[in-house]
Amino acid sequence: MYRPSTMFTGLRGRTTAALLAVATVVSLGLTGCASDDKPVGTGTADTPLPTEIPAGTKLVVADQQERLQSALRVSGELDKLPFKVEFANFVGGPAILEAFRAEAADVAPVGDVPPIHALAAGQDVPIIAAYQTAADALKLAVAPGRSITRLADLKGKKIAYAEGTAQQAAVLRALGKAGLKTGDMQLIRLHLAEFLDAVRTGQVDVAPLIEPNVTRLLRTPGASLIPDSETSGIYGGLAYLYARRVVVQDPARAAAARALVAAYVRAYHWVNTHRQEWAQKYYVDSQKVSPEDAKRIVDSLGTYTFPHLDQALIDSQQATIDVIDAAGELPKKIKAANGFDLRFDAVITQTVTEVGAAFERGKN
Repeated sequence: MYRPSTMFTGLRGRTTAALLAVATVVSLGLTGCASDDKPVGTGTADTPLPTEIPAGTKLVVADQQERLQSALRVSGELDKLPFKVEFANFVGGPAILEAFRAEAADVAPVGDVPPIHALAAGQDVPIIAAYQTAADALKLAVAPGRSITRLADLKGKKIAYAEGTAQQAAVLRALGKAGLKTGDMQLIRLHLAEFLDAVRTGQVDVAPLIEPNVTRLLRTPGASLIPDSETSGIYGGLAYLYARRVVVQDPARAAAARALVAAYVRAYHWVNTHRQEWAQKYYVDSQKVSPEDAKRIVDSLGTYTFPHLDQALIDSQQATIDVIDAAGELPKKIKAANGFDLRFDAVITQTVTEVGAAFERGKN
C-alpha cells in the first residue's frame, strides 16, 4: 500500500494530490493484466524516440519514499519538465505492479527485481533508465540479542523475505554464497514496510535493509549488521526506471518519458555534486534522520552512475533472473531482453556526457 502525497508538477502543471484511486486498486489485489501486458519485444537502440511533447501531456509516476520526486524538486529539474507529472507514493515493487496493472501509473523507479516479476506476470513494462550506487548499500540487519556474524549462521534462522523486491535477490544470493538452500531457514514473508519493525523487535532474526532503515535499525540497542566482508556480492546497487509499454508506444508520452529520463540523470548527478544539500533536504527534512546519520547514508551510497541500456546490462539482469529461478521463485522461464526499451539509451548517453557523469562505477 502507499501513502498519498501532494507534490509539485512540471512546468505546465499545478500542485496536485496523488491519485487516491490507486489505494483502492492496490487494496483489491488485482490479478488481471492490462491490454498492453503481453511482451512484444524491445525497441532497438537505433530507433529514435519522439521528441515533441504536445500541450496537456501527463505522466503519472509511482514513487517510493518520495525519493525521485525529491531529487527532481531539489535539483530544480521538476520545474523544467515540459509536461504535467503527478506522483503517488508506494512501498515496494509489488504495489507499483498493481498500479501498472490498473493503468493507474505510467512510470516508476524500482530495484532490479520488480521488473523480473512483471515479466513473469505477463506484464510489459520495459526498463527505460538505470542508476547504480555502492554495492554494499544493502545490509543484512540482525535483531537485538542475536549472535549472527557470518552467512553460515543464517541456517535455521528467520529471515524477512519479500518476493518481487531487490531484497529477495539479496537474500537468495546470500544463501547461495553460504552454500545454503531456502529450506535451511525460515523465510518469513512480509511487506517491505514491515522489515524494520520485524527485525528490531525480534520477530525475525535477520532482515535485508537499505537506507534510511539501516540507520533507523542501528538506533535500537543491541541491533547489529552482518559485516560487509561476509555479504559482498549479494547486492548490485542497481535501480531502474520502467514504464508501461503502452506509454512508450504513444508518441506524446514516449517523448515525455524521454524528457523524464534526461531529468532523472541530471537530478541524480546533481546529488553527486551537492551531497550535503541532498543530505539535508531529503534525509533530514523529509526522512527525519539526524544530520550525522544523513551524511553517513549519503556517503554509504557513493556516486550515482548511469549504465548504458546495452547487452552488458541485459546480461546482468539475466543473472539476477537465474538466481531467482534457481530458487523456484518464478512461475516460468523469462528473458531479460524482453524487459528493456533500448531506444532510451541514446538520451542516457547524451545526458551523461553533457553533465559529466559516468556510465560505470570507478570511471569518468
